[in-house]
Amino acid sequence: MSRTEHATRTPVQTVALLFGAVFLLVGIAGFIPGVTTNYDTLMFAGHHSEAKLLGLFQVSILHNIVHLGFGVAGLALARTARGAYLYLVGGGVIYLVLWLYGLLIGHDSAANFVPLNTADNWLHLFLAVAMLGLGLALGRRSLPGRTSM
Repeated sequence: MSRTEHATRTPVQTVALLFGAVFLLVGIAGFIPGVTTNYDTLMFAGHHSEAKLLGLFQVSILHNIVHLGFGVAGLALARTARGAYLYLVGGGVIYLVLWLYGLLIGHDSAANFVPLNTADNWLHLFLAVAMLGLGLALGRRSLPGRTSM
């Protein structure tokens, strides 16, 4: 493999890299007062945290750590087309489950340990559709020996 071939990313890798970078930035932003409103109410977990990223998305320390981990996973898995595909499709499934979870639990319930609010639910649905759609569409063209998935 030549140096140029090694340095070229497939579209699925580029998209996974972008998602990973955004999740990493969101995880960091959740710990920055001002970017996160009501920062003084930030709790480790649970729906009692009133801290909101950009004044909209309810966050906690656990929620921020999950974003950081998801970001690091995206950066690491984007190194290969197969890893990028698995990250996007797997992440899409995870966000679909989170969306359903957010719909089924009460926002004031003890089961809302992440925590999630209505804005989070809509974002999770968008992320599920975007990650699944992009992963499936781009993975089809990027994975060697695959013409359809």
